[in-house]
Amino acid sequence: MEIKTKDTFELTNKQSLVMNLLSEAKGPLSAYQILYDLNDHGFRGPTQVYRVLEKLLELGRIHRIESINAFVACQQEKCHEKNKEFSLFTICKICGSVQELLSNGLKNLVKSLSKDNNFLLKNSVLELSGICSKCKD
Repeated sequence: MEIKTKDTFELTNKQSLVMNLLSEAKGPLSAYQILYDLNDHGFRGPTQVYRVLEKLLELGRIHRIESINAFVACQQEKCHEKNKEFSLFTICKICGSVQELLSNGLKNLVKSLSKDNNFLLKNSVLELSGICSKCKD
């Protein structure tokens, strides 16, 4: 099965399997969870999973949540074009849900701080940890 992304790049079968798994997941998945879930689909080792994840990251189709070493499907349309150097996530400590947010104000603040400190910003990921509205109630 091959699917076309919005940027007309055709995903390989394994990339499509990982993309679909992450898109349907209720929360972030580790590489080893992906390997376990797709073992019946030809994934035999972590190296295969990491190669696919690396390519999907490069294409801007997924994000790595650094603090929990897990991956989520991109939730914002064309965010890989708009926010190549800045990503913002909320992570619920109770249910583990991850929400991708867009904040031009915060993005501009981070860029301004970098510029003010003569620092060439390549990539910035901000992860906010707390309790989501569903778990708070």
